[in-house]
Amino acid sequence: MKVSAVLQENWKNEVTSFSFEYFVPKDAQATQLLYDRIRHMSELHPLFIDVTWNAGGAARKTPITTTELITKASKSYNLETCMHLTCTGMTEEAIDQALLEAYNGGCRCILALRGDPIEGHDWESSPGGFAYAKDLIKHIRKKYGDYFEIGVAGYPEGNGEQTDNELLIDHLKEKLDAGGSFVITQMFYDVDNFLKWVDRCREKGVTAPIVPGIMPITTYASFVRRVKWCDINVPADFMHEMELVKDDPAAVRQVGAEFMSSMCKTIMEKGHIYHMHFYTMNGEKSSRTIIERLGMLRN
Repeated sequence: MKVSAVLQENWKNEVTSFSFEYFVPKDAQATQLLYDRIRHMSELHPLFIDVTWNAGGAARKTPITTTELITKASKSYNLETCMHLTCTGMTEEAIDQALLEAYNGGCRCILALRGDPIEGHDWESSPGGFAYAKDLIKHIRKKYGDYFEIGVAGYPEGNGEQTDNELLIDHLKEKLDAGGSFVITQMFYDVDNFLKWVDRCREKGVTAPIVPGIMPITTYASFVRRVKWCDINVPADFMHEMELVKDDPAAVRQVGAEFMSSMCKTIMEKGHIYHMHFYTMNGEKSSRTIIERLGMLRN
């Protein structure tokens, strides 16, 4: 399956679909819980799942690696998988090993990223590694041809290091020209800004499918923390609603689900984009609630 081909077909026929992102757990108990959750969420029939990159010890000790989690999802739960792969802390040799493990694990899709800097340091490439996502993409194409489909990241509100959106769109186009075939965006809550950004991407020659990254709201504290960390805009009326209920966890989830569902509907109706990518944070309920509200579940 080529993700971009399905997204294009869904766009033509106005068919909705969704995907889930997970991260590598910190301990064995969390790993087993995640396996159970992925198995259970596979019954919702996501188009694919993706797993964030962690080398299983390069940044922090984990009981499994990204490639092991990808292999389990592919072979045990029969899910289409997409593996994140970053340039951060990775030599060319390490990247080749990760690609080989993904290949052997049944993965056919890579989300190619430069990656965040190592905590406490400015970003720099590893000796013998790559400095930009576009260079990683070119390397994957050189080694594996068209075997892997390659997704790239899009930043409707800047990426922390660069706030010039025009330049970021130019960089996005370079990644796609290097071999990327679809775009997954950072999280956002300003749907009007997102739709304007999509229009500007199209004006500058970006023809690949653009997938909005949807971050469900589970708690007020995590919502505020992520907004500050990603430095993204929140519409004033929604922020006011959240502040009114911030001490009531159930109300926070309710208000959050209503807002996110409305945002997704606007994306579909005004942006004619019918696939949503959920940043699950290894949870299920919040993403499922939005999917149910949108009427996207199928038997």
